[in-house]
Amino acid sequence: MVSGPRALRYLWTLARLVFALGLFIGALQVIKAGAAGVEALTSGGFLVRNAGSTLGLGWLGAMLTLSGSPAVATALTLRAEGHISEIEGFTMATGGRLGAAFVVLLVAVLFAARREEGKRMAPISTAVMTLLITIAMYLPGATIGLFVLGSERFDSFSLASPPAFGNMIETIYGPLIDAIDTWPSAVLFLGGLVLLVVSFKLIDALVPELDETKFEGSRLEWLRRKWPMFFLGIFVTIATMSVSVALTVLVPLVGKGYVKREDLVPYIIGADIGTLVDKLLIAFLVGANSLHPASPVRIIFAEIIGVGLIGFLIMAFAYGPFRRMIWRSQRQMVKDRGRLAIFVGCLFATPIAIIGLSGVIG
Repeated sequence: MVSGPRALRYLWTLARLVFALGLFIGALQVIKAGAAGVEALTSGGFLVRNAGSTLGLGWLGAMLTLSGSPAVATALTLRAEGHISEIEGFTMATGGRLGAAFVVLLVAVLFAARREEGKRMAPISTAVMTLLITIAMYLPGATIGLFVLGSERFDSFSLASPPAFGNMIETIYGPLIDAIDTWPSAVLFLGGLVLLVVSFKLIDALVPELDETKFEGSRLEWLRRKWPMFFLGIFVTIATMSVSVALTVLVPLVGKGYVKREDLVPYIIGADIGTLVDKLLIAFLVGANSLHPASPVRIIFAEIIGVGLIGFLIMAFAYGPFRRMIWRSQRQMVKDRGRLAIFVGCLFATPIAIIGLSGVIG
């Protein structure tokens, strides 16, 4: 039997979860209302002129908000309302995932700053590994996903929230949206984005902390095996509903010597796949009561097929060479501070350059 104080804690946690989810859904409605009037985000706008522009926008947006989820949610919202094409929504969601791993590097730098001089590079190299693995998986995975999204067989795939769910959202949030509909579109869009980031932070706060001290005996044999680590990465990411939580916990684990960096490759691969599963929830919510209700789900499913296929192929047939390639690459990146600075600079310069070139080319 649950004691009174424990029951109250459960009720308080449930209330916080309901509030966070309500804020999340409301933020999406505000973004929908604002996006229609922001010229740069409507069809043909500079930031969404083509698939390249949206790729850079999702990438840069994820880095600036320190989370891929707001960028992905915004991409799916813009597509659901018809402001961008399905391909553009797909590339923006992909960009959101490419930029999301930056938060791991930021956490690593902050963690390393508190470490002794000789122990600062291990957590930073772990973050660089995470970024390299994410890029190595999502670029070819997105290519496959684009092919799937454009195939005739996939055209018949249609899965969306039931109309009753959309009607319920309209009933709850409709009066609020009507009340603020006269506000400037840019204010609505940016305000909705802020609310979206806050809602994700509230949800993350409800996730039980992954305490690294519990891993003190983690030099167990099974943690060196690729498949257990691979599925652990998928499970932890789905369970926490946050790839940031699943990956940033690696930084202190490596920094304190509980886990070897080279043993984390399959875990990171699994986490990069698992994060797409919780994005399905976002896709269903975004699609509710929209012009294109099935399109957001199609985008995420295509992403899952592409990235999932690449991940399983690496694990089954190319794990050894892939692991060595990632290990050698990260060693070159962190060889000195100059190279690391160039690498970080490129993370920001690349999406900005993509947006600029795509806007010029049109």
